[in-house]
Amino acid sequence: MSFPPLTHRRAARLFLDDTGAATAEYAIATMAAVAFAGLLVVIMRSDEVRGILTDLVRRALTVA
Repeated sequence: MSFPPLTHRRAARLFLDDTGAATAEYAIATMAAVAFAGLLVVIMRSDEVRGILTDLVRRALTVA
């Protein structure tokens, strides 16, 4: 089995084609968002953060 010679034009078409690049970028951005959401869930479950947020809401809703 022989392959056709790799000309400059053919090489440029093969290596500079960005078909599917947007899909890959969306996939990476989605994975990063999911990882960030997971980190936020872990942080928000801690008692210290929950206490800080509860205190903040109470102070915001208290009439001075």
